[in-house]
Amino acid sequence: MKLIIRFIFLVSFVSYSQVGGESVYNFLNVPTSARQAALGGKVITLLDDVNQPLWNPSAINLNIDNQLSVNYLNFLTDISYTSVTFAHMINRNFGTLHGGITYANFGEFIEADENGVETGTFKAYDMALSLGYAYQIPFSNISLGATAKVVNSVIQDYSSFGVVADFGVLYENDHQPYVFSLAVRNVGYQITTFDGTQEKVPLEILFGASYRLENVPIRWYLTVDNLQKWNVAEPNPSNSVTDIDGTITPEKISFFDNTMRHMVIGAEFFPEGGFNIRMGYNFRRAKELQLTDIRTFAGFSAGFGLKMNKLKLNYAFTKYHPAENTSTFSLQIDLSGRR
Repeated sequence: MKLIIRFIFLVSFVSYSQVGGESVYNFLNVPTSARQAALGGKVITLLDDVNQPLWNPSAINLNIDNQLSVNYLNFLTDISYTSVTFAHMINRNFGTLHGGITYANFGEFIEADENGVETGTFKAYDMALSLGYAYQIPFSNISLGATAKVVNSVIQDYSSFGVVADFGVLYENDHQPYVFSLAVRNVGYQITTFDGTQEKVPLEILFGASYRLENVPIRWYLTVDNLQKWNVAEPNPSNSVTDIDGTITPEKISFFDNTMRHMVIGAEFFPEGGFNIRMGYNFRRAKELQLTDIRTFAGFSAGFGLKMNKLKLNYAFTKYHPAENTSTFSLQIDLSGRR
């Protein structure tokens, strides 16, 4: 019985695990906001989005004061994610606090014994609560941020509890068109385990940059992810070559191929307008989810944003596989008195 539950747990995460599925709590690395998903899923330089501190706490600033966002992601195989984020400025001396909750619902599963006899059903879910704060160094354009997260994962009668933290540093100058940031995500520890086996948390180090063109209403985004493990590429058995003697030669991963798998790019058209169009491309996702002789468009994402007074609706479409697409919806509400 325990083996069946563990198997289901591993299968649930295989499609979006980080660096080969070597860790627990991988739901923390799934983009749950539409703007993030549309731009490729790894952007860390958004300065006016209340969802951004879930990925980079140094992005907490006065621009997201009293902003509330509710997000829903219809993920693969009917897995769903819901997240809520909110920011509030305590005062101008202290700054702004950011809070968030993420809930991943993996649905209902059939429970069976070792003989395959059904004995009922059970549910599985993950949840994380976060609280973050950022501090701008006086007389500089550099902000430092940190977020603490309490994580709980439940599968049938098994559960795991952990604590993780995110750290970030961000450079932004109002008079310059570019933003740079470095984020270290999911530094922490699994306090209680599912079955006594200690698992690692999904540590990830990212570098991000964005650039606003001067005469064209476009902002470009570039993220280099998984800097903590440079060799992320694994040979795909489907790409192996068999010669006439039956000798199998596995796929060779070049330095350039591995380097590109760290890259995520995105573009936002009319970024400061009432209507935005967004596109993104995740090179690693595209490479690992490609099918032989079939164009899947895996790795591609797109979306739009529509602002209506105090409300902003964002939508993202993400391509993973010819049989599975995902849609992300975000509703951002301005609760401040600003117009």
